[in-house]
Amino acid sequence: MFGGIDETKGSMQTVLITGANRGIGLELTKSFSTSKHWQVVACCRDLQSAKALLDVAHQSDGRVEVHQLDVTNDESVVELARTLNQRCIDVLLNNAGIMGGDRQSATDMDYQAWRQTFEVNTMAPLRMVQAFLPNLCLSNAPRVLTVSSQMGALSRKRGGSYAYRSSKAAVNKVMQGLAIDLAEDGIIVSMVHPGWVKTDMGGPQADITPQESAKGIFNLAQSLTQADSGRFLQWNGEEHPW
Repeated sequence: MFGGIDETKGSMQTVLITGANRGIGLELTKSFSTSKHWQVVACCRDLQSAKALLDVAHQSDGRVEVHQLDVTNDESVVELARTLNQRCIDVLLNNAGIMGGDRQSATDMDYQAWRQTFEVNTMAPLRMVQAFLPNLCLSNAPRVLTVSSQMGALSRKRGGSYAYRSSKAAVNKVMQGLAIDLAEDGIIVSMVHPGWVKTDMGGPQADITPQESAKGIFNLAQSLTQADSGRFLQWNGEEHPW
């Protein structure tokens, strides 16, 4: 259908990023905004706490626009879809995610927090794809890239963190299904493990910085081909075991 994107050809593309106000999302916004070939639609739930993101937008020469968005709220998503009506989106980058709270062990589970974790990590990415499918279909190279985690891989035998692990395993399956169902539309759907990143979620002992992770995902978003649809990848482009 089509191959990876060649930036040297100079065509402007648009990426929509959720959870863009901090951590990997903020660094992804910075990575895309430094390229003259990308327009960034950066979304976050609370503009009042998004000073760093707003600063990036102010310094971007108009390449970054910031929108308030609650990915778990139907009305909020529909309102953004109305705002972006008839605008082409080349990459939908589902980055928004939460850990799910402290109580998610074999003997102590916060079930309300678990529900919220599924709302954000599993259900919201599908809601975003459905809402912005018309925008993706306007692209010559539509891609959906969802930030998942190795903690959702069934090949990794680990306990604990049940809310987070189950939500990421579930979103992997949702995206795998979308890759099949949207194939006729030419839409690439892939999942990416961002690495163990030094963020509020990953902690200071993690392996890589948010900048390293974001740069890898930025490169991955540009190099995806139809052969990558339905695959679980890592931030450095390598395949991750299911």
